Order: sequence, then C-alpha cells, then structure tokens
Amino acid sequence: MASRHRASRRQPSPGEPSSGRWGTFATVSTETSAVRPATDIDRIADDYLTKLAELSPIAATYFGIPGHDEELDDFSPAGHEAHAELRAETLAALDRATPVDDIDRVTLAAMRERLGLEDETHRAGLDEMALNVIASPLQSIRGCFDLMPTATDEDWGTLSRRLERVPDALAGWKVSLLSASAKGNIAPRRQVEACIAQCADLVTDDGYFATLVAEARLAADGGPGELADATRETLTAAAEGARSAYAELGGWLREHLLDDAPVEDACGAERYALLSRAFLGAEVDLAETYAWGQEEVARITAEMEAVADQIKPGSTVQEAIAALNADPAYQLHGTDELKAWMQERADEAIAELADTHFDIPDPVRTIECLIAPTQTGGIYYTPPSEDFSRPGRMWWAVPKGVTEFGTWKELTTVYHEGVPGHHLQIAQTVFRSDQLNNWRRMVAWTSGQGEGWALYAERLMDELGYMDDPGNKMGLLDSQSLRAARVVIDIGVHCGFEAPAEVGGGPWTYDKAWQYLTSHANQDEAWLRFELDRYLGWPGQAPSYKIGERLWMQLRDQVAEREGATFSLKDFHRRSLDIGGVGLDTLRAAVLGELSGDVA
Repeated sequence: MASRHRASRRQPSPGEPSSGRWGTFATVSTETSAVRPATDIDRIADDYLTKLAELSPIAATYFGIPGHDEELDDFSPAGHEAHAELRAETLAALDRATPVDDIDRVTLAAMRERLGLEDETHRAGLDEMALNVIASPLQSIRGCFDLMPTATDEDWGTLSRRLERVPDALAGWKVSLLSASAKGNIAPRRQVEACIAQCADLVTDDGYFATLVAEARLAADGGPGELADATRETLTAAAEGARSAYAELGGWLREHLLDDAPVEDACGAERYALLSRAFLGAEVDLAETYAWGQEEVARITAEMEAVADQIKPGSTVQEAIAALNADPAYQLHGTDELKAWMQERADEAIAELADTHFDIPDPVRTIECLIAPTQTGGIYYTPPSEDFSRPGRMWWAVPKGVTEFGTWKELTTVYHEGVPGHHLQIAQTVFRSDQLNNWRRMVAWTSGQGEGWALYAERLMDELGYMDDPGNKMGLLDSQSLRAARVVIDIGVHCGFEAPAEVGGGPWTYDKAWQYLTSHANQDEAWLRFELDRYLGWPGQAPSYKIGERLWMQLRDQVAEREGATFSLKDFHRRSLDIGGVGLDTLRAAVLGELSGDVA
C-alpha cells in the first residue's frame, strides 16, 4: 500500500537535525570502533554458547549458529540435567574470572543472573513439566523448521533429516512430562486440552506437515523450482513420520496427562514470583504492580474515549473502531497487500529514523517482512544470523480464512516488531561483534527488557509524531489497553489477588478474566481466547511487556533528571541498546554506572 495512512508530519532530510519533545537529535557517526580484545570472561561466555548450541540445536538455529540444523534437542530429564551441568560449570568458571572492563562487568552480572534463575527454575521442576499453548516443546520442535533455508535440494535434505528426528524429540519430552507428573507437577487441564487440539490441527490434510510437502519448492533466482524426485520422496516420508508422531502425541496427552491435570489455572504466588523474575530480570512488588496495572487500564481507557470523539464526534470507543474498520483508507485486502504494506512501513521507518534519531548500521537497515507458514494469529520477529546472510524478519501468522486487515491498528505493531522495536534492538546487538562476546550479542535476551523496549518504541513513535493520525493513535491505545489488561489478569489470577470491582471483585475465575479482557481489548473472540489461554499457561510472560516498558520509562526519566540540560535521548538510546538484552536490573545498573562505580 502507498503511504496514504501515514501520520501527518514533516520528516527531516538525511543528516538534518530533528526537534521534538526531547530537543535536538544530532547525527552521530556509526563508524565501527576499535575491536576490543577478547577477555577470559568473553571466552567463558562464548564457550558456554558453543556448548549450549550442542545441547539445544533448536536454539542454535534460532540464533543462526551453523552446524546443528539436522538435530533436535533432548527434552528428556537427561537433557535437562545436561543443561544444569553446563550452567554449574559456567558459573564456577565465572567465579574464578576477574573482569577487566565495564563490558566484562555487565557480562558477569548478566550471566550470573540469567543462569542462576534458570537453575532455580530447574530445581522447581518447571523445565521438566513445560507444556502450554505457545512456548513448550510441542511448539518449539515444530517452529524451528520455519527458520531453515529451503533454496536448494541440499537445504531440503537437511530439513528432512531434522524432520526424521521429530518422533524421538517428542518421545523424550513425554518422558519428562511423566517424570514431572510423578512429582505432582502437571500443567493445568486447560493447557493440556489446548495442546491436544494443536496436535490435531497440525496433522490435518491441510495442516502444517501436509502443506510443507505440498508447497515445497526451490527458491531459485529465476523463480521457484521443483525438488529432485529423490529429495521430495525423502521429505514426504520424513514429514509423514513427524505428522504421525504429533498425531500420536495428541492421543498420549489425552491418555496420560489429561485426567490428572489440575482444573485450577493459577500457579500460585510463590511460583509466580520466580517466573516474574525470570521474565523481567528484575524483582517487582507484585501487589503494587497489580494496582498500577488497574490504574494504567483506567488511564488508557480515558484516552481512547477522547480519541474516539476525534474519529467520530459523540461516539463510543466501539463505534469509533467500527468506523475505522469500515473506512477504505485503512483497509488491506489479502496477504499480498498485507506483506507489501508491512515491508513499506518497515523500510520507511528505517529510512526516516536512521542518522537522525538512531544510529543504524548498514546491515541492520535490511528487514524482511513475511507471512508465516503457520496460521496461529501471532506476529513475531526472528533475529538475523550472525553474518546477516539471513536478515532479521518480521512474521505474520495469519489465521485461516482471514483476508481483510486494518492498518489503523497494525501500524504500531510494525514499529514494535521492526524499527525502532525488536529489529533495531536485536539486530544492532548482533552487529556489535567488535565489542560484545557471542553470548551477549545472540543469547542474552530477557522478555521484560526486550518486549519492554518494543512497547517503549511504540510510545516513542507516538512522541515523535508518527501516530498523530487519530486512527493510528487509536491503534496504539488499543494495543496498550490489551497490554495493561493482561498485567491485571496475569498477576491477579496467578497470585490470588482480589478481582477488580468492575467484574464483581472476589476471587478471580475464568469468566471474570474473560469479562475483564473483553472489556479492555477489541480483537476477535478466537484471538482473545488464545490470548487468555496464553496468560493462564505461561505465567509472568505477558505482563513483562508493560512492566518492562514502565521500567524503561523510569530509567529514562532517572537518567534525564540526573543529566539535566546535557541529557540526549539519542545518546541514552545508544548507551542502552549497546548493552544488549540483559535483565532489567542489570541494564539499569549498567546505564547508571553502578556496576563500575561510575555515574552515567
């Protein structure tokens, strides 16, 4: 689509200073600094990553580390113990090492925090019992194939050999689930039922495995080409084996877990506190955060009502949204138009923000927008490979039957996943091979830091004038409303806090959670049902977005107050992003100079 849906504003020419709420943004050179010599702590971190890739080939594929694309993880108890042994070995090595500079100090703090929390999670049995609708071995085993190259027969041969390992990977996971079950650790019944349904969807005649074979082509320069007969035969057999394994898994979950799975969705306050720390890399007062979440919902609701009046005077929020959905100026028809619009908006943001508001290295100025091969409804980002031969990618998993899209509510998502959101944050860190070890660049990811930055990026684009159009502003607020509502639901349900008065107070129930969610989110029912299942089955993750944004805003305000008239937003962004995806407590300490004793 053309840029007719852009917010009304004048953009500076390349190299021209831009002014706004935060004053003048001067152009800063992106020239590569001198290569930093590797230290003992760098070598420990890189050794850990090498061994992690061996233990988790799926993670290796995700991070673009070659050499493991035919393999899958061992999800059995033995596999979890191997990870625990690697963490213990690495933490012991770190205890013997001496940091030589601030980069080392951040690495040391970040690795101790991340690996230490992973050990706590392991000791609590949470890795062994992992089963939910979005982030458990069921999804990660299947999802890794989306990232594999398919340009040549050799690529398809590698993919086929990994497909052949799916039955063994699922078998190992089942051993862990049985081991956890014997200890009384079973995912809630709602999650087991949903995973059974996901298995059924994957193995239908138009499900993932059948579609993979039917649509398998070579990505040749002259256009899609046909696979060699032998390659297609191998792929077909491997896909059928994987399909059969997922079909069997659905029956196995029904037979071995469903009857014993607890009806209660809540994980409890003690377990929730651990999971919240794991997703944030920070410890927060959950009762205070729960109250703040309700205040945020009220604030955003009031803003939405004001914008609704701009869109259609005298209208309610729902009436204004209906008007936006009916407005041809905001409509996209079909996934081809959606993909083209995503790419145009992403490229536009890079072109307009580079060298004015952000330093964006040349390799990071490429992002690829794609329609995902799955149909789950999710929108997500995958990082570039280490050498950038595979660019950062924004994926849209369009649900079956959905052909119409509204740009008014999706522009903020492009900024969230692309620039200045995940793509700038993650790809720029991958690029910094001259300063950061591989673990810092490719693995150090914390949801609160990463997703909090992406929400901060959406808010920043509003501050810079990109969301001035009332329709686009409504889309931003609609997204914020969902993120704030899930802070309330997630913490409230799992920690057992009293439900808000608007849903009757008292103990939370599924029906109260559904009522609250649908009162403050405007997506379709099927999407919201999945969202609610996600909150109930993946405690602590969904609130990390909005809580992370809050902590990012607090850090920015703290640095601005400390630096006064000398504060530069661009410098703040550069300093913060250069640190990489560490936990929020480590990020704060690094930005404020507390790890080295310096003052930022």
